[in-house]
Amino acid sequence: MQSAESNQQSAIEVSAESRKQKAESRIIGLTGGIGSGKTTVAKIIEEMGFPVYNSDFWAKELVNVDDDLKFRIKKLLGENAYDEAGNYNRKWVSEQVFEDAELLKNLNSIIHPAVKLHFENWVSEHNAEFVFKETALLFELKLNETCHKSILVTADDNLRMKRVMDRDGKTYREVESIMEKQMPEKDKIKLADYVIYNNTDLEELEQQTEIALQKLMND
Repeated sequence: MQSAESNQQSAIEVSAESRKQKAESRIIGLTGGIGSGKTTVAKIIEEMGFPVYNSDFWAKELVNVDDDLKFRIKKLLGENAYDEAGNYNRKWVSEQVFEDAELLKNLNSIIHPAVKLHFENWVSEHNAEFVFKETALLFELKLNETCHKSILVTADDNLRMKRVMDRDGKTYREVESIMEKQMPEKDKIKLADYVIYNNTDLEELEQQTEIALQKLMND
């Protein structure tokens, strides 16, 4: 006998499949700060049958394959932005822009429009009523204004710090410095249409994600 939770997930998956027949996609912004579990939630949503666009992944891809993007980045940062093999020198670039807000803004003004165009082409290829755009800077760049709804994945700051330290081998101060440059969680919570709190375990996270999607489809 199936549990209520299993039935709920099955209903969501069936609904996700049937909604693919719709012609016009509704864009759902999915965001979360470092260590929040945003990527894990994106995988859960994808497993339920919804298309998910990973903005961070495609930004990393495009800087390596888009010749116009390469040219403009080199013009801004110099030849050191790419190594001898022609690959984006992420570590070097990060060091240049980390303490230079203006330089970071200029770099983003080159990369973000390219990602935006790529996303629009990606959406046109998916015949789904709901498509999800996973991006760390949804509210910072006001991308939520072009979304039908937004979902925020969040967790307690200390827990987020521990996750990143364990995952990336960074020091407490390094993670703290990154978090200080991001929008405060309390401000994101005010802007989000749905909030998923990732303070316990994967099972709870899956349940919260299913509930958020059910609310989304019923709105």
